Amino acid sequence: MVSLGCAKNLVDSEIMLGEIARQGHEVVVDAADADTVIVNTCGFIDEAKEESIEAILEMTGRKAEGDGPSRVLVAGCMVNRYGPELAESIPEIDGFIGLDDLRSAASAIEAPASGLVSIGGADALQAPLPSPSHMVFDHTAPRLVTTRGYAYLKVAEGCNNPCTFCAIPKWRGQFRSRTIESLVTEAQGLAEQGVQELCLIAQDTTRYGEDFGYRRDGMQRLVEALLAGTDIPWIRFLYAYPTTLDAGLLRLMGNEPRFASYLDMPLQHSHPEILTAMRRGGKAERYLRLLEQARELVPDIFLRTTFIVGFPGEREEHFEHLLDFVQRAEFDHLGAFVYSPEEGTPSAELPGRVPKGQARRRHERLLALQEPIARARRQELVGQTLNVLVEGPCRETEHLLEGRHHGMAPDIDGRLLINDGQAPAGTFAEVEITDAYADDIVGRIVGPLDTPGVTPAPES
Repeated sequence: MVSLGCAKNLVDSEIMLGEIARQGHEVVVDAADADTVIVNTCGFIDEAKEESIEAILEMTGRKAEGDGPSRVLVAGCMVNRYGPELAESIPEIDGFIGLDDLRSAASAIEAPASGLVSIGGADALQAPLPSPSHMVFDHTAPRLVTTRGYAYLKVAEGCNNPCTFCAIPKWRGQFRSRTIESLVTEAQGLAEQGVQELCLIAQDTTRYGEDFGYRRDGMQRLVEALLAGTDIPWIRFLYAYPTTLDAGLLRLMGNEPRFASYLDMPLQHSHPEILTAMRRGGKAERYLRLLEQARELVPDIFLRTTFIVGFPGEREEHFEHLLDFVQRAEFDHLGAFVYSPEEGTPSAELPGRVPKGQARRRHERLLALQEPIARARRQELVGQTLNVLVEGPCRETEHLLEGRHHGMAPDIDGRLLINDGQAPAGTFAEVEITDAYADDIVGRIVGPLDTPGVTPAPES
């Protein structure tokens, strides 16, 4: 399985792997050892689509050379959006799995090797026609968790937000929540597997339960149920929408130690004219008040956001407004994208296209502005002892361990590198922070003394 794109896509990959394993097929790590490779694609922005195409071409190339799988299947977002085009442009693809057909993955790899196979009722020689998904996979779908110490819990599918730059509703469909009962049941199963951190994800988590009539407190209800129904030490949620974030959720975060003090709220821009063109609710001063409220209600909170630069019509004054906003907000973590016009979205037809070179320079300036802010926020941690989830050996060297404190979400917020002391993967350790940089921080294990496998660093 080659899983590309976001954490929501990763959950889809894990469902396919779970179904494949349940049907008695062996799952291997190296594509060279596989008879079949599934490439689970992302279709969000140009770079993601290019990465997906490159992965497909790499696997079909290895198949042709006899240096890899005998079959290559393609799944995910690009199948629902560009299925027929993929079939025509890359005829070496052996089959397709649409977003609603994840549990048919085993049937796809068992299908005859000759010709294209489309799972989901379409003609056997046709890729699926472009369409949005409608399914919501629940706790009955098998999953093969692939992450270390943590797991994602997809609480809803689709999106109802009208953002002019985003085509996700075209293939993921309208927003639809899972029931609290189903989510608690799945979380209990993950806890039995040893999961120490649960990351709640959706395209817009703060709209959770809106379709059930929960109004603004749906996510709070869900978190309270997960806290009561499991003993998982950390629960965090990702991708809050600024107009649907409820203060009650922040109060719960401030009062409940197991609910990680962390807020990922993609704001996309700060200037009112650009936000209006994006069809995003809110404005800079309201955003700043919201961030201030979060810090008041949750004193140890870590804040993350994402911005888009180079949106059609973005003038220098708009970008300077964004820079000023970032300076004032002092986010702990910040991501940024260069605008990518998506086929079929309203923004793709807007005038005032920003030249790519200029947009890239703005991207570089924004990240350069954030670097000293991030470094200063991390420097404040030096000398503190934090509760850290140890994830295992560092990917670059076995002489370091990697971990995360509560203010770091998986994969996106840098790393906490442990250079002294030992602790098994999937355990919590007390780590004294000794050094801090713009992306990563460094520390040494100092406890706890009563946890099996935890060896504190020698006294300096």
